[in-house]
Amino acid sequence: MAAASASCLSLLVVLAALASAASTQLSSTFYDRSCPNALSTIRSGVDAAVRDQNAKISRVGASLLRLHFHAAFMQGCDASLLLNDTSGEQTKGPNLSLNPRGFVVVNNIKAQVEAVCPGVVSCADIVAVAARDSVVALGGPSWTVLLGRRDSTASFPGQTSDLPPPTSSLQQLLSAYNKKNLNPTDMVALSGAHTIGQAQCSSFKDHIYNDTNINSAFATSLRANCPRAGSSTLAPLDTTTPNAFDNAYYTNLLSQRGLLHSDQELFNSGSTDSTVRNFASSTSAFNSAFATAMVKMGNISPLTGSQGQIRCSCWKVNSIILRVKSSSKYYTPMRYGSV
Repeated sequence: MAAASASCLSLLVVLAALASAASTQLSSTFYDRSCPNALSTIRSGVDAAVRDQNAKISRVGASLLRLHFHAAFMQGCDASLLLNDTSGEQTKGPNLSLNPRGFVVVNNIKAQVEAVCPGVVSCADIVAVAARDSVVALGGPSWTVLLGRRDSTASFPGQTSDLPPPTSSLQQLLSAYNKKNLNPTDMVALSGAHTIGQAQCSSFKDHIYNDTNINSAFATSLRANCPRAGSSTLAPLDTTTPNAFDNAYYTNLLSQRGLLHSDQELFNSGSTDSTVRNFASSTSAFNSAFATAMVKMGNISPLTGSQGQIRCSCWKVNSIILRVKSSSKYYTPMRYGSV
């Protein structure tokens, strides 16, 4: 590990110089020559993490997928969310609900990739690929991840407001996704990520106690473990097939069994009702739309070329770069604790 880290640091100055001549476009073949084993190493790391969960198979997969969502919806997919800053993105708003396991798995995979190709593969690309591999591991579709992102050298806690909360109305959801150049079909498809994972009682208690667009028996069953005052109790976002990536999320919405207010808003006499019906009736339609939307979301404002850096560790910036570069966009290393 130490040798790999040292190798990474020794290459950084050279790679920084070469990066300025690199293409600013993402490419599916970006690592074919520089790190041909990158994708297989990431996939092996994801598969191992999923297998280690045993009965909780969907939890780590959902964590990795959600981590990609949160990362892309802030500053773009630049791994700024992974920086373990005591006042950074991880400590703000919706990011407080992210499970630490996702961060740990990504950094473990990064260490494995560094052992193969030090200083080459960005944390941002690992996040994007790990999200895809998690979906595949849980029975969902695959897609081609475009690569070549670089890692941010700063955290952007002020950007967390772009993440739509679970209390969002349909119009608020549409507006939030439109801001990221994602259309209504993209929004409904990406919401289907809630076919795996769980949510805390505090995220859905208002929905089960105060909303009318919810199946009464479903609401009653959830109230047993979710008091009005809220708690840390978890419930599956998809009660039908919580450990499989499928289209059951949409059939649940048809019967008003969406766990979150924002989930049920997708099927509530609004403009997205027909899309929900389509995805509920056709797994292939959902899979295709989800794959397309994931590619679009992963391409939101990437850092490329000479922007940012390739971190040796996903939890912190490379201090050697901070000494070499004197521009104001680089800064003093932050303090890091455990996640």
